[in-house]
Amino acid sequence: MKPILSLVSVLILLISCNQQQQFDVIIRNGMIYDGSGSEPFKGDIGINADTISFIGDLKEAKGKSETDAKGMVVAPGFINMMGHSEEALIQDGRSQSDIRQGVTTEIFGEFSMGPLNAKTKQQLQNGQGDIKYKVEWNTLGEYMNYLEKKGISPNIASFVGTGVVRQYVIGEGNVAPTSAQLDSMKLLVRQAMEEGALGVTNALIYPPDFFAKTDELIELSREASKYGGTYSSHMRSEGNKFIEAVQELIKIAKEANIPAEIFHLKAGGKNNWPKMDTVIKMVEKARSEGMGITADMYTYLAGATGMTSAFPPTLQDGGFGKLWQRLHDPVIRKQMIKAMNTDAADWENLYYGAGGAEHVLLLAFKQDSLKKYTGKSLAEVAKMRGTSPEETAMNLIIDDSTRVGVAYFLMSEDNVKKQVALPWVSFGSDEASYTTEGVFLKSNAHPRAYGNFARVLGHYSRDEKIISLKEAIAKLAALPARHLKLSKRGELKNGYYADIVIFNPQKIKDNSTFEKPHQYAEGMIDVFVNGVQVLKEGEHTGTKPGRFIKGPGYKNNK
Repeated sequence: MKPILSLVSVLILLISCNQQQQFDVIIRNGMIYDGSGSEPFKGDIGINADTISFIGDLKEAKGKSETDAKGMVVAPGFINMMGHSEEALIQDGRSQSDIRQGVTTEIFGEFSMGPLNAKTKQQLQNGQGDIKYKVEWNTLGEYMNYLEKKGISPNIASFVGTGVVRQYVIGEGNVAPTSAQLDSMKLLVRQAMEEGALGVTNALIYPPDFFAKTDELIELSREASKYGGTYSSHMRSEGNKFIEAVQELIKIAKEANIPAEIFHLKAGGKNNWPKMDTVIKMVEKARSEGMGITADMYTYLAGATGMTSAFPPTLQDGGFGKLWQRLHDPVIRKQMIKAMNTDAADWENLYYGAGGAEHVLLLAFKQDSLKKYTGKSLAEVAKMRGTSPEETAMNLIIDDSTRVGVAYFLMSEDNVKKQVALPWVSFGSDEASYTTEGVFLKSNAHPRAYGNFARVLGHYSRDEKIISLKEAIAKLAALPARHLKLSKRGELKNGYYADIVIFNPQKIKDNSTFEKPHQYAEGMIDVFVNGVQVLKEGEHTGTKPGRFIKGPGYKNNK
């Protein structure tokens, strides 16, 4: 009987081996950077369905589809730690400017697309710019499911905005919540966490988020903490009160017992550049004490936001409509001219921080009649219109009935390089992901929309040698995945989701500029999302396998 048993064992082994050698996709001969920061190695990757099934030598195996990555880097898909494609993906789910840089997961932060009540839903419907859509959802989870069902190439995940729940319950006024209102806000946070939110988020230089006091933010963060969530923030100041803002973030994280993310870490305004060293020491001290504080950044010297950031947030007490009305008042206009040229201590004056109108670039208007000013500085437009820069800024907001999209040149290259090298800093575009056609060409993008991630790999890693390629990849993928508890993402491992990028390390580079922003990066060859190829030989395949990635509190995970 022994020979027969041996034969059976051999047959079972042969059948098993044969089964192991069949894959839906095989990526061959690549230099594999697994995302952990370990040394790269040459090898093959086998994918079945949406999962990495094998990493190693597959020369005897066959795949239904095969990709030769000889001479190329194979890495885990990148995570855009803070993107703003909430509307862009409704318009075009291909997410081309990010996919062509290797981004396979988009994280939405600062605000959120839900929850919405009847009033805020109508405001969202009415306040749309170049992209038009019907608001077919009420909660954050409904929006995320809507986007997934519509069809998207990247994965998506989102925080819930503390300002959004504040506006839902209180409105846009500069008032503190009553005990009952705070309970309602907590309930909305809990509901969002159970729908899959990653945690709570805000942008504290903008109304209505600006009106929230620290204690309110701690209470809402405690609700997110119960579900394993994260607190993320565009802090109250990145300028004159930069250090105090970091102190507030650390206090919130400590008292709410929650990890925290500093969105787009920067020191804005020349006088504030030296503060970066102090902030780095503060964060590293907190981390050494066991706190989960991390940050992300974009690799450019200008930020992009609204022209309204040239005015005190109290001007928007009651909402944008109130600001629009106040800017018609001659007395208030005179006060605002003075305020714009004041180095304010109690609010973030980006106009002053940038050094004036010459360093304010106009990016986006809603009205077609104003789009001729796109790409010009505020100083140039003031000269064209024959009014002072301050009056021009106010008039443009009135004429466009929007906050008017602008770029403020605020940062130092020395600090950017210093931040790129920090092991606890990942990368986020703070922009949407666009396509170089159609409605997207009606406004100028910040070049970070097209180049933020390629710039890390090309300019700062390969050319400037600020960090090694293995470090860059770890910071683009594994670091944000671990911090946000994104299960089976961010690394190349057996059993992980097959979010994989293949690129030429010698050719990867950003091409977008402030003068000509709508230009794709180059050097990214192939991109897979959940095992499906969305970029093939540098061209988008049109496939949309992206999923709504739920946070740790998702009710079905209980």
